[in-house]
Amino acid sequence: MVTTNPPGPAPTPPPRAEAAARPTVLVRLADAGDVYITWRWTHALATPGASRVPRAEAEAVLAALDAALPGTDPARLGRALGDGALVRYASETALAERLARTFLPYGLAQQLHAWWSRDVRPLLRIQPSPLTARVPWELLAPDPELRLLDIADLSLLAPASVVHAAGRAARSWPAARRLPVVAVLDPRVPGFRADSALGSVLGRPDARSPLARQVAGYAASGRLRPLPGDDPAAVFRRTDVDRGWLSTALRAGASRLLYVGHVTAAAPETGSSENAQLHLACRAESVGFAAPLRDHRPLSAKDLLLGTHGLAGPAEPGAERWPVPSRVALIACESGGDLRFGETLGLATAMVHGGAELVTATRWALPTDLAFHELAGAPPTARPLHDAVCAIDAAHERDDAVTALNDWQRERLAAWRAEPAAEHSPVLWAAFATLDTAPSTPSAAAPHGGAEGDRGAAGTAC
Repeated sequence: MVTTNPPGPAPTPPPRAEAAARPTVLVRLADAGDVYITWRWTHALATPGASRVPRAEAEAVLAALDAALPGTDPARLGRALGDGALVRYASETALAERLARTFLPYGLAQQLHAWWSRDVRPLLRIQPSPLTARVPWELLAPDPELRLLDIADLSLLAPASVVHAAGRAARSWPAARRLPVVAVLDPRVPGFRADSALGSVLGRPDARSPLARQVAGYAASGRLRPLPGDDPAAVFRRTDVDRGWLSTALRAGASRLLYVGHVTAAAPETGSSENAQLHLACRAESVGFAAPLRDHRPLSAKDLLLGTHGLAGPAEPGAERWPVPSRVALIACESGGDLRFGETLGLATAMVHGGAELVTATRWALPTDLAFHELAGAPPTARPLHDAVCAIDAAHERDDAVTALNDWQRERLAAWRAEPAAEHSPVLWAAFATLDTAPSTPSAAAPHGGAEGDRGAAGTAC
């Protein structure tokens, strides 16, 4: 890495009026031959930092990261969970150190450490470049015993072009928090068996599971859609949660959308991030832009953006047909893959365009619990994917969801350090990142700127 300005100490703390707020730094990366990194503290905008990573250096470490990531094909998933770098503590730490040497500028690392030494945990808001979209910033290790997650909270900057798009109607969490939670949990995809490529992600529904009990709490207070009746497990593996149902549920008013299921990400080489697909219980005769798969038509990001414009029948914008609530969790394979494109029009940014203030999505494919059992040797009692869904759902109920999510990841990091087993490894929990639409400068913000088979598929939530 080449630093183009001298490193310095942490910027002077914010004025007394801002003392109650934590310091916030905006980090932006750009691919322009080499990878360029800039950062600026929102209380010290006049003193930015900048550095450059030679392209060859960036590509070499990103190739090592890519080799460690799970994919949707069984062979790649088996390698990632069997002996991949993210499930072996020594190799994961070495990769995290290499990523830090490459993408964490020394001057910024110094400043973060200075805040940490004062018992202050700053907020890093990162805008990755397409090349660096899958970097798990939380894992970066400026020291073998120290991760970026230890000394900072992290979120991703939602694309400004989407946040400030004409006609976008953002929905406020304080105003919406008592409205229902719309939960689409492992829907049955028409034409696909439970153990097939688009089969069950969570396995056989169990009313005694922590997730079922958690959503039952929303149902008891009248805050869950769909209503499960007397059986909390009835909210899982439904056949009626299609695009029409989703439109009706969102139009009726919602605080959050919780989706756990399959996503088919668009390939970056296509340049068409809008072709990313969400797999609901939609049948092939449903109206939409995506081509049918057997008896099923996916709901694409293009559908969410354009609605029915260009399709048969009356034209209706996507943001009116599916008014997205304040907070969205897309717990599926590479649901945040649109950040790998120069033009981000995929599912995560479509949710922002539709009104979301905060979207938690994933950087890469998510192994199922069964995959951990069969391919990584995890004990039968381990349920890392279930636990992740519970944690993300609970965090989205908190006022400061970003910090709550980072706190959960810190808990997982502590477990990984204490017991470096695959089910504790960052191959799952480091996949999650949260796009945040809060204003990025003090002038625009508050003072701180800130009867199916039992088991499902031993694969990925894709």
